[in-house]
Amino acid sequence: MSKYRRGRINDAVAEELAIALREVRDPRIVMNFVSITRAEVAGDLRDATVYYSCMENDAEVAEGLKKVTGLLRHHLAVELNLRITPELHFVKDGSMAHGARIAEILKELEQKDEKKTEKEN
Repeated sequence: MSKYRRGRINDAVAEELAIALREVRDPRIVMNFVSITRAEVAGDLRDATVYYSCMENDAEVAEGLKKVTGLLRHHLAVELNLRITPELHFVKDGSMAHGARIAEILKELEQKDEKKTEKEN
């Protein structure tokens, strides 16, 4: 499968799952503001790794997503015209926390640099 087609499928899966999550009424998901960040579908379309982010309670959210996997997979089957509807595997996306940590470190370095220049003057 070409990279272009696979990229479009990844985007479509992530977009449709984000839409489907709005319809989910499980309090573990609704109360923790879960959002889909991206999806990576295998070349044979049998499996999809779905990355999500949430405010807190990672264990609760993971359990809630596991419970509603069938509903989300059904939504994908209805909305996307794929030969095979992939099995969904949810993984917490750590890129947002990683980015926030980098921003924090940069801010600390900037403050140290400002203090150093103030002492020199």
